[in-house]
Amino acid sequence: MSQSSSSKAWPIGIGLSIAAVFALGVGTIIVTGQANIQKSDAYMTYYQEADAKANDFIEKRIAFNKKYKIEYINNGISQNGSDVSFKVVTKDNKAVNNAKVIISISRPETNKFNKKYENPVVKDGVYTFKDVKFPKAGIWNIIAKVEVGQDSRFLNLKVDTRNKKIKYFD
Repeated sequence: MSQSSSSKAWPIGIGLSIAAVFALGVGTIIVTGQANIQKSDAYMTYYQEADAKANDFIEKRIAFNKKYKIEYINNGISQNGSDVSFKVVTKDNKAVNNAKVIISISRPETNKFNKKYENPVVKDGVYTFKDVKFPKAGIWNIIAKVEVGQDSRFLNLKVDTRNKKIKYFD
């Protein structure tokens, strides 16, 4: 190999290496741009927004809990349809009938079955969503967003259509 051909190999190799790194960077951006970004299981919003507003959500929950109590009052759910009920009362156990309650149901592993329910039936502080259907047997997330005036909070539950176990995540 002559002196001139070996002196040309290094710049060509470095140029190809830089081009390969650049191509891999562009490929990474394209692939991540096409990713299915799922909503947060905690705050009915995207993970990025939930992360950015985490302290606000916590402060709102603390302020809400100083004035009100919320309780999931169902005794299990059924895949074929169940009423989903929450009781909202003041700290001195007076029924709150003017809250805005929205629920979202989802599977832990996918957003394919997500459904949002609004406009529950309200009676004596009990907010009931009638005939909520769970398309598959198994574990479901139920996220309730409760607003009373300026106060709001989320209640996160894991329920199972196969048994009556409930797990609260605060």
